[in-house]
Amino acid sequence: MTFKDLGLIEPILDALEQKGYTQPTPIQEQAIPILLKGKDLLGCAQTGTGKTAAFAIPIIQLIQKGTTSEEKGRRKIKALVVTPTRELAIQIGENFTAYSKNTRLRNTVIFGGVKQGSQTSALRGGVDILVATPGRLLDLMQQGFITLKDIEYFVLDEADQMLDMGFIHDIKKLLAKLPSQRQSLFFSATMPESIVELSRKILGSYEKVTIQPEQATAERVEQAIYFVAKKDKPDLLAHLIHEQNPESTLVFSRTKHGADKIVRKLERSGIKAAAIHGNKSQNQRQKALGNFKKGELSVLIATDIAARGIDVSQLEMVINYDLPNVAETYVHRIGRTGRASASGVAVSFCDIDEKAYLKDIQKLINTVIPVIDDHPFPDDGTQIPTKPGKGGGGGGNRGRGNERNQNSSGKRNNNNSRRRSDSRDRRS
Repeated sequence: MTFKDLGLIEPILDALEQKGYTQPTPIQEQAIPILLKGKDLLGCAQTGTGKTAAFAIPIIQLIQKGTTSEEKGRRKIKALVVTPTRELAIQIGENFTAYSKNTRLRNTVIFGGVKQGSQTSALRGGVDILVATPGRLLDLMQQGFITLKDIEYFVLDEADQMLDMGFIHDIKKLLAKLPSQRQSLFFSATMPESIVELSRKILGSYEKVTIQPEQATAERVEQAIYFVAKKDKPDLLAHLIHEQNPESTLVFSRTKHGADKIVRKLERSGIKAAAIHGNKSQNQRQKALGNFKKGELSVLIATDIAARGIDVSQLEMVINYDLPNVAETYVHRIGRTGRASASGVAVSFCDIDEKAYLKDIQKLINTVIPVIDDHPFPDDGTQIPTKPGKGGGGGGNRGRGNERNQNSSGKRNNNNSRRRSDSRDRRS
């Protein structure tokens, strides 16, 4: 299967070729034909599956083919993509720009945490495709800069994260402003009942595409677990980075305060690092992320929500400094390395309070993650039944079972769902 087999127009095919895309991913192969037929879509897929291209490419083609040279006046917003974080919005906007480079279409991105001047200026110039975070979108609608009456294509991306961040009321407000006649796309990494209920309010008669966890988790990722006391985690982290010396390492922290603390401790060990999370300004976040993507910064510390917009094609190592308390999040995290034909390493630290999280993760992926017990900071008292591995490095043995749990919905931590204030676009 090639992109040409999907019936794409030459301007898009040329753009994809320049990006180095050769064959569509499973979600692209399944979703693009559905969307080109004008049908609504419910998509369930984790990070790293190529879902942005799965919805961006057909939207570009549909708008391009429906645009006539006789259309006059300022461009009207025909497609709206709503996503929870600034980083993810920027990433989606960059993808739209790349895929539509051989067309006349324009897109822009709006988000909170920065002054609105440049964003409103772009809107005045007219855009075909708008990518937005909910808070700033509603704000500019109230100010009269944006109208949704001409929307033909609506995408709600990362819906589960949207609910976790407390955006449900904003989504309902947006739905009330959208034309009833539109094509709607709904993407979520998990499908708990709350997400299914929301999808019913957004979608008409729809088709469903599900990419199962075994497809979403990179097959070339080496997984390993380190049992370590919480107090020794900073030293183990520094030890691994010094010993392995990876070109790029993404470290996951459960909290914003914890991310900053990790940066300070790494710097005391002679390792330059930066953190991105909701308490950082937009300029700080973009500078850190930009330096990381360019290779000028080799270690980036992130919270899960802020990391939703990180797309680094050659990410060498992911380290779960804190194990996630939602098992599906682990799949998201390790899916950021080992993409395409690249290999990658995903290691996790587990202290005594995180044993239950590890059990949930191994149950979800139907895999016993190999243990690295030969390292300077072992904590044997935390161990649970696992498959031991040797060596103090980050690779370990491959930790994949023959089969994986097909249920990608799992359980959600509803305690994190809460209403944000007007400044919620600044948080993650």
